[in-house]
Amino acid sequence: MYIPKLLQLCYAFKKPPYKKATEKRKISLIIPARNESKIIGDLFDSILKQDYDKAYFDVNVIVKEENDPTVQLAQAIGANVFIVPEQTCKGAALDGYFKSLTSEQFEQYEAFVIIDADAVLEPDYITELNNALENDFQIFLSRKRIKNYLGDRKSRTVFSNCSALTYPFLDDLGNTYRTKKGIPLNMCGQGMMIRKEVIRAIDGWPYRTLTEDYELRMDCILKGFTSMYYPYAIIYTEEVLRHKDSYNRRLRWVTGFSQCDKMYKKKIKKQIRKRGSINAGEFEYLFSLYPLIFFIVTTILTMCGGAGLSIYYAYHDSPLWVNSLIFLVGMPIAIMYGLLFLYCLLAMISYWDVFGKLTAWERIATLFLAPLITLEYFPIFIQSRVYARTSLDWEQTARVEYAKEVQKEKEKRNKRK
Repeated sequence: MYIPKLLQLCYAFKKPPYKKATEKRKISLIIPARNESKIIGDLFDSILKQDYDKAYFDVNVIVKEENDPTVQLAQAIGANVFIVPEQTCKGAALDGYFKSLTSEQFEQYEAFVIIDADAVLEPDYITELNNALENDFQIFLSRKRIKNYLGDRKSRTVFSNCSALTYPFLDDLGNTYRTKKGIPLNMCGQGMMIRKEVIRAIDGWPYRTLTEDYELRMDCILKGFTSMYYPYAIIYTEEVLRHKDSYNRRLRWVTGFSQCDKMYKKKIKKQIRKRGSINAGEFEYLFSLYPLIFFIVTTILTMCGGAGLSIYYAYHDSPLWVNSLIFLVGMPIAIMYGLLFLYCLLAMISYWDVFGKLTAWERIATLFLAPLITLEYFPIFIQSRVYARTSLDWEQTARVEYAKEVQKEKEKRNKRK
């Protein structure tokens, strides 16, 4: 049942054809940056180093309050600042930006790029985004590398390394294939570029779930927006250091997915019935996880049955309790762990330009822990079903603070003393 999914992984090692842009297009960088003054300096430094013509891109920073220290930092690099006081989530901040643009301001841009405040851009990032627009797609995802690896050893942990595997899981081992087959990508808001006709069609940014980027994917299925994973445009994203933060972030993701399913699944099924057929994107969304769920549930039932038999045989003084324990409890766990280990190893190999920067011991520790971290999605999924019926707050994850700004604050405090 899972063989078709396994074959898709082969696409991870084949990049799309490279195209050089024939013209310079104006691009808007959108940075939601509420209370991000401690870490946004890295991003601003990388923006100043861009090799793309400064006349052809604008930096637009969104904050909630006028007294946010981010405002002065943004103005210092010539960025435009947009105050969106009613923002309650990232989607509302983005929508506030789009709604504040006049028709003339909107039309001057060919595309809009969403960038989180904790990011760092490669010097040719915007140049590569302009090259990406040579391809006939409407939404583009950048290749994510890990900002933590730009610092010293203290800026990363085994948990941040395991979290970094999320990107090859989604992109190299998934979105590369989807791009080839015209299937809507699994979206990631970090480094996502959207052509202006899409923004016009959806009238700003109407998405308000915890995973507004995944909500866009649902709209791609309904409205037929095309998307491409473009690995030549590289953005660095920061990963959390603690297991607790990693778990909570994944809980918000999966809760957001549950919210999106509740909002869009019926619409997609209705679209299929009306058309009388199902396309590849709809099929993947509705059915691609069933083989994996079947495998997990069967494994758990086998283990429970094996544990019951072991107790039964032990109670009746039968030596078969050892066989039950080994073959019905231990072996299913070993098989699941082994398959996840191989999957994580393949992801690490496809992501070697990132993981190659780690020490050998870090890579070994990541490989052996990552399958267990991945298995946590099972309790996270169950827990998300409860939160999907209530609500989870839009939270900022713990950050690796930007050294320059931290030092400035320490100096100010010392002067006061």
